[in-house]
Amino acid sequence: MTKSAKWGVIIVIGLLIVGMIVYPRIKSKLTTSKNASEVVPPSSPALRTQVLNINAQVLKQQTLSETYRTTGSTMPDEEVDLSFESSGKIVAIYFKEGTHVKEGDLLAKINDKPLQAQLKKLEAEVPLATDRVYRQRTLLEKDAVSQEAFEQVTTDYEKLMADIELVKANIAQTELRAPFDGIIGLRFVSEGAYATPSTVIVKLTKISPLKIEFSVPERYESDVKDGTPITFHMQATDGMIQKYHAKVYAVEATIDQTTRTLKVRATYPNQNEAILPGRYLSVEVTKREIKDALAVPSEAVIPEMGKSIVYLYKGGVAMPAEIVTGLRTESHVQALEGLHPGDTLITTGVMQLRTGMKVMIDNLN
Repeated sequence: MTKSAKWGVIIVIGLLIVGMIVYPRIKSKLTTSKNASEVVPPSSPALRTQVLNINAQVLKQQTLSETYRTTGSTMPDEEVDLSFESSGKIVAIYFKEGTHVKEGDLLAKINDKPLQAQLKKLEAEVPLATDRVYRQRTLLEKDAVSQEAFEQVTTDYEKLMADIELVKANIAQTELRAPFDGIIGLRFVSEGAYATPSTVIVKLTKISPLKIEFSVPERYESDVKDGTPITFHMQATDGMIQKYHAKVYAVEATIDQTTRTLKVRATYPNQNEAILPGRYLSVEVTKREIKDALAVPSEAVIPEMGKSIVYLYKGGVAMPAEIVTGLRTESHVQALEGLHPGDTLITTGVMQLRTGMKVMIDNLN
């Protein structure tokens, strides 16, 4: 092979290599150009006739509430540490821990034998004292004794009856009774222990109804009063958040100087005693309620040049409407003007909407 032939072969091989590199790129550009020619231009009828799927709701009047959120805790309606009023050895415990008791039920007893003996002795003197009063009264009616003698036996009789009442009162102090209906807690003593008035025997708690305690900032003092409704949320045993309703029954008379808050208490019936004292709560205080309000979801309102705009569904197209807003809550805005009951409000895709744009309702509430 001559030298010129060799160079010819080299040139051919070089051209083949260049072709293998350049051809895929040229093919790719041609394909892209073809696809681009198939795209609908912005001014094409296809774009102008596109339909946006949206959700909508038919407006109706409802109650709109302005609320304030805070935290609180549950408290028993009544709770007391029970102790004897006198000292002595505990001779009997009649209650079972963790059970319900009624007001007046006998819970425990300390030794009262000396008092019982004293009472028996005094009561034995009653017939004789009564007879003396009777005889002296009879003699006095016949002027057989002086008024002073009659008054002396009468006084002796009254002193005897007073002594009996005193011993009975002392005996009552040896009995521990429930001051109200409630649940008995865990006892701290056993039979045979010596108890004094400072010895706590057991705790008695009343949890039906239940108290809800929370605090509000001082600026809300005029919004919270007796009868103000509240809602509180609490996590149930299954992990779900449960919602309950209660009413304020008392407000502290002074503002806390440290926290600048006002302490408030509400009451909840808790009839099944499902909620125990000491639970942490999320509390919503209803400051005011507006009846028959037109409430618009906040996400449906578009702020535009100092105005509030919403879109309505009319005959298959979106049409804007300017509204005058009133009360705002976390999720809704009150429409004072610009809307009417029965209007179909578009609630999704509002940022994509334009006047006269065709829309299709996927979900209507």
